[in-house]
Amino acid sequence: MTHYDPAADGWRPMPRAALPGGLGIPFARRDGQQWLYGLQTTDEHANPSGVVHGGVLMAFADHGLSLLAWAAAERAPCTTIQLNTHFLDAIRPGAFIFLRGEVTRRTRGLVFLRGLISAQGTEAPREVGAVDGIWRVLQPR
Repeated sequence: MTHYDPAADGWRPMPRAALPGGLGIPFARRDGQQWLYGLQTTDEHANPSGVVHGGVLMAFADHGLSLLAWAAAERAPCTTIQLNTHFLDAIRPGAFIFLRGEVTRRTRGLVFLRGLISAQGTEAPREVGAVDGIWRVLQPR
């Protein structure tokens, strides 16, 4: 399998602190008016069955949707209060995964979001997960 090069498709690395340390370096890319968030998976992300662990996808989705909630809340801090994850297909280590999300509703104190996680390597992207959740906008103390 040929290694996928995220930079060739316009992905740029984000600061390492932007994602929990054990997951790797997150990537971001602008697609029109929308931000996409990505992660290069490795063998370290595999479960004993040899596929990317579902917990990796959940942490990745939580992080990406949190960034979208933060932007929707005008850069106010937000915290996840609910995250629903639907696993649609297995991912082999080495695939590049990315999240495309959207705000579905915004109130003064909550942001509702949903997103799709896709994976690609040498083949065309395919959907591997669907997520939705609610984020609370934190008020300054």
